Amino acid sequence: MTPGQTPSETVRTIRLPAETVRAIEARLEGSAFESVDAFVAFVLARLLESPGGPGLTEADERALKERLRSLGYID
Repeated sequence: MTPGQTPSETVRTIRLPAETVRAIEARLEGSAFESVDAFVAFVLARLLESPGGPGLTEADERALKERLRSLGYID
């Protein structure tokens, strides 16, 4: 069980490319996140906070894609 997880919560394993994990680990240095798992869980929870919301605008999507490209996540 991870910190903050209740006994009724289940945990699933996901697979990430090694280069993605290395990039996340590099970004975690000096942060409050204790692990890649904690970081990924936080980011995904933030993305899912507004289910059914308006979604991304075209400008938001372009900005997100550019940010992911600059971080080396997409080509």
